[in-house]
Amino acid sequence: MQFGPVPIQQALGTILAHSMQVGDQRLRKGLVLDADHIDALAAAGVAEVTVVRLGADDLDEDSAASRIAAALVPDPDAVGLTLTTAFTGRVNVLAAGPGVVGMDAAALRRLNDIDPMITVATVPPLQQMAAGGMVATIKIISYGVAAADVERACAAAGGSLRLHAPVYRTAALIVTDIEGGAGLKGQEAVANRVSALGMELIDTTVVPHQEDALAAALGAVTADMVLILTASATSDAHDVAPQAVRRAGGQVTRFGMPVDPGNLLFLGHLNHRPVIGLPGCARSPALNGADWVLSQLACGIEVSGADIAAMGVGGLLKEIPTRPMPRRSRRG
Repeated sequence: MQFGPVPIQQALGTILAHSMQVGDQRLRKGLVLDADHIDALAAAGVAEVTVVRLGADDLDEDSAASRIAAALVPDPDAVGLTLTTAFTGRVNVLAAGPGVVGMDAAALRRLNDIDPMITVATVPPLQQMAAGGMVATIKIISYGVAAADVERACAAAGGSLRLHAPVYRTAALIVTDIEGGAGLKGQEAVANRVSALGMELIDTTVVPHQEDALAAALGAVTADMVLILTASATSDAHDVAPQAVRRAGGQVTRFGMPVDPGNLLFLGHLNHRPVIGLPGCARSPALNGADWVLSQLACGIEVSGADIAAMGVGGLLKEIPTRPMPRRSRRG
């Protein structure tokens, strides 16, 4: 690819590198100059323009972006994604519905290392998406790029993006209560989280904050997934809520997570249903660690203790002004 100023007599068929105002006509960068454009430039007294001339072995920006997008997502319908039409060297990859993003991050890093003019930017791995949300954008920075580099990029990261759609359809919320407790405060926030994943909160039950009452409620659940929100914070792996899960015949696989807010989450299963003990911060719509666990489980992605441990890197979430006990000491 050649870039630079040329006399307008030599600019026919080249790509205009910078937008120009020519009389009452605006010639935008990226325009392929035809005879009418050259005549307009001459009439306006323009002697030379800065242009791009592609070589025989180059691809224009839109063709390059389209090829890479097609390699990254060869069958959009099969992986829950859609591709936009290339424009100014850019193709966006969008979520076709709710879900979490799966990707081969190592392959994408290899792609981005081939040619600085070939770029793919994505959301973080396992990011929760809504329908229409942008999962990735492919952008060719220059007006053209070597076809050989495009082919290398396609080979490096073929099929590297997908959306994991929800596999569960319903959830039940069990709230424990104590005198003067929060009661159903937070039900709306939890319901909105479930709805954002294409699921339905089909039942909300309030029981006393006692092992036997909670265990009985757990045994009566018919939904695909169980969420527990306790009146008193779960502060130990053998506190009321985890013990109730065990008493009902289930297992607790993890208590605590290195994500703040969200430390006091616990995870388990009962009768082949995932059980999430929500931290108190789930009463707020603000992002917390439970959002990450809920979205992955809802989409059929197994979450192990090691997975939760790994969430600590990047797990210090945004400070919220309403937090009653600031994490930052006031002492000087």
